[in-house]
Amino acid sequence: MIQKQKQTQFLNQIPDYILNDDYLNKSIENLPKHYNFEIHKSIHRIIEIQQKEKKLDILVSLQFPEGLMLYACMISDILTSFTECETYITGDVTYGACCIDDITAKQLGSDLIIHYGHSCLIPINETLVRTLYVFVEINIDIKHCYETFVLNFSDKTPIYYIMSTIQFNTFIHNLKVKLQQDGYQIKIPQEKPRSQGEVLGCTSPHLPVQEQNKVFFVCDGRFHMESAMIQNPQYEFFQYNPYTYQLTYEQYDHKLMMKIRYQSIKSIQNPRIGCVILGTLGRQGSTNILERIKELFKKYHVELVTLLVSEINFDYLKLLDVDFFVQIACPRISIDWAVEFKKPLLNPYELYVLFGETDWKDIYPMDYYSNNGGPWTNYHHKIKLKYEK
Repeated sequence: MIQKQKQTQFLNQIPDYILNDDYLNKSIENLPKHYNFEIHKSIHRIIEIQQKEKKLDILVSLQFPEGLMLYACMISDILTSFTECETYITGDVTYGACCIDDITAKQLGSDLIIHYGHSCLIPINETLVRTLYVFVEINIDIKHCYETFVLNFSDKTPIYYIMSTIQFNTFIHNLKVKLQQDGYQIKIPQEKPRSQGEVLGCTSPHLPVQEQNKVFFVCDGRFHMESAMIQNPQYEFFQYNPYTYQLTYEQYDHKLMMKIRYQSIKSIQNPRIGCVILGTLGRQGSTNILERIKELFKKYHVELVTLLVSEINFDYLKLLDVDFFVQIACPRISIDWAVEFKKPLLNPYELYVLFGETDWKDIYPMDYYSNNGGPWTNYHHKIKLKYEK
């Protein structure tokens, strides 16, 4: 166990006795070197809580996405060995930061939850237990990425937009500086309150249309990038995969998606009863959105059934005798997979279109966790409270 020492330090600054602990640093070396699990910061936070609670055996919940679960036991062992805290690893599937399971952590008496691999989607002042988000930033080959950019984009006159998932956020800011030094015009957009350059599968910045519209996106999959593509149909997207060292030109069939979703909405005629699905996987389901939707059903005299599920199962939904479904979990479920289901499965935005509360937009909104989102989004109640004050 690390010996705690009294010393003068700035707020949240990690003390030297943690940073310079040889045995701890050797243990950290067993983890992948290109992943930053912020072990020193985690231990510092645990010790702070131990000192505040005046006990060593505080309970720490560790939540990993599937891709990082391989390192869960090793990280748990390091944290318990060096702080004498107790840990448990949550086993439910974790798709994103919206799946943070602070509710279960509260029920189990956890003193802290450490959520790995995603951004701070649910603010730490709103979670039910103390929360530490570890983005798990990934160190990648900036030299190769830079050279790939320069080789493929020789024209320095247009503005190039660079975006990424949260793991590569620091990297793209370093890339921006390097490219600007070479005379390129680089911008990293932001959709507040998300970090500059950060994109979620349901939330992306809307970019201004210019003569040449190009986005350089650093990621290893399409899900998050597709959010930016949906939000910016006028732009060309180039994906740089830092693992395969490949740059690819990516396309999205906007017309087909818009056609399918609009037809799904219009197929609902004179509805008698609808089912609202509230996702219970972590914080996926927003009770604020649910309350607003309940008011819409009441206003338009449609009977409402509320269904709580951790994951949407189409075979299970077939058993319910309703005219349509609305899911408050992930808006992309409706966009990406609802076509496979016989009955309409809308997301909150599409429900507002159905009831005539908003127009069908030429550009499908990706604003689910945006400060500027419509009444179908997570932070809309905060906008209302701000103006009421």
